[in-house]
Amino acid sequence: MAQRMALYMQDKHPMRYEIEMARYAEERGFSEIWQADTRLARDCVVMMSAFIAETKRLRIGSGVLPLWTRNAAVIAATWSTMWELAGKVDGRGRVMLGLGAWWEPIASRVGVERKRPLTAMRENVEAIRQLFTMEEVTYEGDFVQLDQVKLDVAYGDTSPRDIPIYVGATGPKMLELTGEIADGVVLNYVVSVDYIRDAVERVRRGAEKAGRTLDDVDRPELLVCCLSDDDPDAAMMEGKTLVAYYLGTEPHIMKASNVDKDLIKRVQEFVGWPATDEDYRRAAKLIPDDVVRNLMAVGTTRQCQAKVAEYIDAGVTCPILYPMMDDIEPVIDAFAGWEP
Repeated sequence: MAQRMALYMQDKHPMRYEIEMARYAEERGFSEIWQADTRLARDCVVMMSAFIAETKRLRIGSGVLPLWTRNAAVIAATWSTMWELAGKVDGRGRVMLGLGAWWEPIASRVGVERKRPLTAMRENVEAIRQLFTMEEVTYEGDFVQLDQVKLDVAYGDTSPRDIPIYVGATGPKMLELTGEIADGVVLNYVVSVDYIRDAVERVRRGAEKAGRTLDDVDRPELLVCCLSDDDPDAAMMEGKTLVAYYLGTEPHIMKASNVDKDLIKRVQEFVGWPATDEDYRRAAKLIPDDVVRNLMAVGTTRQCQAKVAEYIDAGVTCPILYPMMDDIEPVIDAFAGWEP
């Protein structure tokens, strides 16, 4: 049976081209598109709605929406709207809700205090799930307060919304919480296979706390794919540029994969937030090839397929491929109908 495969869209490619590639991925048998809520570049709701309108079968998810940016009831209403827009395929809704706790320095720079993110995440997941039942909800939490609130659909479909809730989790405590409360985890990218094995084990522990098994928790993973059969060296440079970005702006992800602290410091001398593409490319020259190969799929089709297979073996249920080259089509072709 062919492996379940997805694409991750961020802000690397023009929007119209991404929509074209979503349609092509659907034709080639991909199952999903996950749209980033990219820093302050692209809003996931806008792009998800565009993908929904332009496809017929693909499931569409947010990878991931920062929970601090919208009220829980507004999140539920927004996803309910997209659920109606998307319709069902084989009796199942097409939209998925992925929530995240955001990151620094962006949160504090826009006035958001990321305090007690575990509690905030639990409350949002619980409250939104109740709202998806289309029943009236009262919820008294520290972050979420609902007083006799329901998704008050007057003329449309009032049936319960079968919208699975995923949590984008990186740290050990959030991973365990995700296993306990969520339908799935969106595992992070630019991380090692060893990190994924540990992350999956933490999700398992969380699931067991709630009397569930690991199989009850879906485990897609964002996975960078720098693929070029014509110029694998160029693919490697694209990979280094992305690693430079994460070393400079989200070092917590790099630390999770035990990237050398001195390398992080050296890269941060070139890259801050915000930084320019030129900054990233200067910093990329500092990064060894083996660091890139440890954190993503890079090189030829066969090399990328072999690396993706390692992540699947570590417990990933659906690779969410993030194509870094200008041409997305070779990535779709490489993994359409692929069996690891």
